[in-house]
Amino acid sequence: MRDTLYFAEKSVEDTLALLGRYGKRAVILAGGTDLVPRINYYKLKPEVLIYIGNLGLEYIRERGGRLLVGAATPLAEIAESGKVVKKAEALAEAAGLAATAAVRTTATIGGNLANASPAADLATPLLAMDADLRLQSEKGERVVPLKDFFKGPGKTILNSGELIIEVSLPFRRGNCVFLKLGRRKAMSLSVVNAAVRLDMSGSTCREARIAVGAIAPTPLRCIEAETLLTGKMIDRELIGRCAVMAIAAGRPVDDRRASAWYRKEAGTMLVAKALAKAAGLEISEEGTEP
Repeated sequence: MRDTLYFAEKSVEDTLALLGRYGKRAVILAGGTDLVPRINYYKLKPEVLIYIGNLGLEYIRERGGRLLVGAATPLAEIAESGKVVKKAEALAEAAGLAATAAVRTTATIGGNLANASPAADLATPLLAMDADLRLQSEKGERVVPLKDFFKGPGKTILNSGELIIEVSLPFRRGNCVFLKLGRRKAMSLSVVNAAVRLDMSGSTCREARIAVGAIAPTPLRCIEAETLLTGKMIDRELIGRCAVMAIAAGRPVDDRRASAWYRKEAGTMLVAKALAKAAGLEISEEGTEP
């Protein structure tokens, strides 16, 4: 690290100027919970390290019917925020289940998304709630839907010199549920996770959102499965078909945490359980244990 340039500017403008100057040579440091271990284990040696903790991007606000979360806001603050619990409860629950208590105090929402892990816990509820990202560079600003942000494991649409400034999502519409399955009850990476949002009129679904994690190269919106539910009366048979379709949209793989077969079976049950809970039904929990 003696050859690494380190910057900790106090304005977004100065930081963007540095990103513009150094381009792909620069690495962003926020909470550091993913980045620092990679540096310590010599998996990464950044030429330029730019810290963004002094930029005023740690906030949770309400404006124009939307919840705005600054990119440097720690997961612990999101989990404990009354605004988030009231307006986006599934996001608060996902933040509270991520990693360990110590990690949650430093890990940030922007880092969780920019890291682009297929198993990122915050990505699925944000996808289900139609979140947008505000991105900024020296060249200007753009707003992109989160569903278009991920391109592959560790890969996003972020351009060189571009920074996540803010996550924006509409206030909760309907019932949104987040469920996670890991190898342990706590402090565990997701073997599979799912977030479901259903806007119901009685037993009829007016709008559906289904997102799954850790079964595809990116966190995934299951659009065909959503279409299956829209305008339909929700019952257990339809939930079962929808859950199978949702998991079929992904490409589960074998790894140290679980087999592809297990991800498919457990993921189907997890989505079904989330759908049933969002619709106000109950469903058996058989098959959900590793």
